[in-house]
Amino acid sequence: MGKLVTEIRSFYSLKELSESLEEDIDSYKAVIEEYNQRLGSLLRDMEATHGNEEWFKKISSLQKSPKKGKEKKAGSSSEWVAFKDIMISKDKQGEAQILFEAIEEMNNKVARLVKIKDTVEDLKKLGLGEDIIYLTYVHDEVPEKIVLCRKGGEEISGKFEFIATFSSSKGS
Repeated sequence: MGKLVTEIRSFYSLKELSESLEEDIDSYKAVIEEYNQRLGSLLRDMEATHGNEEWFKKISSLQKSPKKGKEKKAGSSSEWVAFKDIMISKDKQGEAQILFEAIEEMNNKVARLVKIKDTVEDLKKLGLGEDIIYLTYVHDEVPEKIVLCRKGGEEISGKFEFIATFSSSKGS
């Protein structure tokens, strides 16, 4: 983490790309664990004063068993105030909400990174050779596109050749 949100990165092997993905996955998992502990501690501290409130019950249940789709609404009763282009909260409910949202976002990113890593593992099976540079478009810290470049600047042909037939019809 701490990388640019959008960047072009060069990898000199699929193994290097796979290792980079694994490092990112491990980093996110460590932060998720830290935030989960912080959220759990915060909820335990708040249980005595807010245990019977609806928002507390929702966030507590979502932290124990996250569900897809409705998480961001869980703490929506928190007092958020708009200040120019940012929302500000002064209470523990707001802190719980942003922790939960960060955890949710990072879990989604880990899932995307795992899928990409599996795809890279499938690419390894194609045996592309060792004279390739993998020019990788990384958006939101997740590789989305790869351009295969031969070391030395030659174009790559063979395994990734695009063949298409185009036809056009002229209207009268």
